[in-house]
Amino acid sequence: MKSVAALLLVGMLILWTELPTGTAWSCPPVRITCAMHNPPNQCYTDRQCPRYKKCCQSFCGRKCISRPLTIPVSYG
Repeated sequence: MKSVAALLLVGMLILWTELPTGTAWSCPPVRITCAMHNPPNQCYTDRQCPRYKKCCQSFCGRKCISRPLTIPVSYG
């Protein structure tokens, strides 16, 4: 039984080390859009943005944005 648990642990560690790193966050939702028929885009893909930024839909066209700030939550 101990060997099965050890093999399972090793397998999980191997999978965990192979997880991709980088920006694993999604773009914030856009609630308002501009009235422009064809708004200008600063980017089309994440590769066109500087490091640690993503190409996201903004209120008027696509722009490179930084990760939104997260507010720490404490329970207690």
